[in-house]
Amino acid sequence: MQKTPSAPPTARQPWRWILIAVAVAGSAAAFGYVGGWLAPGRLTSSRMIDTLQANGGVHPTYRRNHAKGICVAGYFESSGALAAYSSSPLFGPGRTPMVGRFALPGGNPYAPDSSVPIRSFALRFDLADGEQWRTGMNAMPVFPVSTPEAFYEQQVASQPDPATGKPDPARMKAFFAAHPETSAFLAWIKTARPSASYATETYDSVNAFYLRDNAGERHAVRWRVVPEASDAGAVPGTPNYLDDDLVRRLAGGPLRWHLVMTFADPGDPVDDAAHAWPAGRKAVDAGTVVITRETAQDSGPCRDVNYDPTVLPHGIEPSADPLLAARSAAYAESYRRRTAEEAHLPGAASAGEASR
Repeated sequence: MQKTPSAPPTARQPWRWILIAVAVAGSAAAFGYVGGWLAPGRLTSSRMIDTLQANGGVHPTYRRNHAKGICVAGYFESSGALAAYSSSPLFGPGRTPMVGRFALPGGNPYAPDSSVPIRSFALRFDLADGEQWRTGMNAMPVFPVSTPEAFYEQQVASQPDPATGKPDPARMKAFFAAHPETSAFLAWIKTARPSASYATETYDSVNAFYLRDNAGERHAVRWRVVPEASDAGAVPGTPNYLDDDLVRRLAGGPLRWHLVMTFADPGDPVDDAAHAWPAGRKAVDAGTVVITRETAQDSGPCRDVNYDPTVLPHGIEPSADPLLAARSAAYAESYRRRTAEEAHLPGAASAGEASR
């Protein structure tokens, strides 16, 4: 695994986190990407990836977002409690193998782990009937904006000033003023701090989906995975402390999260990821996500997985949130670029330096 250069201690000023995290938070969730059909001739997935590269730098063969990460594998142990709400066999009794990836937001694969306060967790469930469920979750409760167009504007506003190498606070302030839907995210990010462990984070789907039961009825849901692990033993400090902590914890045994499905009440915003649902909504513990091993991302099972959130088994369906289809389009563009770059590497058959 490639090592990250050391970095100075992280400052604690709230506006520093706003400028850093908002610049990559959409990238952190990777939820704001744009499909060309949304604005023909103007805003496409290719143009969005170009903008992300302008902000995070070009690092050939790496993901254009969540470039720094680590592969994990394990299984999902269903509780059976969700079987009444979804026809997918995933939620019946038994185990389903998984391939996952923990990562940081942004396009810099050498970023120190303390550089941003958001972590991500992507999973691919491989069902026995050949279907898959892919999901990308993030340790944040809401997305900054509601539409792909607003996300693009956010990325443009957060482009580094050539004179300082940092986003221009005045441009960011103007963006926020023009997008009041960012208020929930800004309130959260002002108090967010980088965690010392991937294993102790709660990860949210942020976008909503539908479960469809055997009778054909749909149920609007968001999900989260809630950890059993505590912060005990987590020691931030080195640039790669998150990977180090994960390796240490797994040496002591599997890590577990509970997959909790939260159901919308009538009137809850199903198609807007910038608005959280009120507390107290019905929640069902669908089972346990169990991680048993980790592997470096340049050689692990997650290396060539595109964690497109619209790859769903029967019994789970996308909502009409415009960010979902846009996300899928840009994931495909990112995958196309990095695999094309890998094919041109010397000794492309082994491609040991490609880290995805």
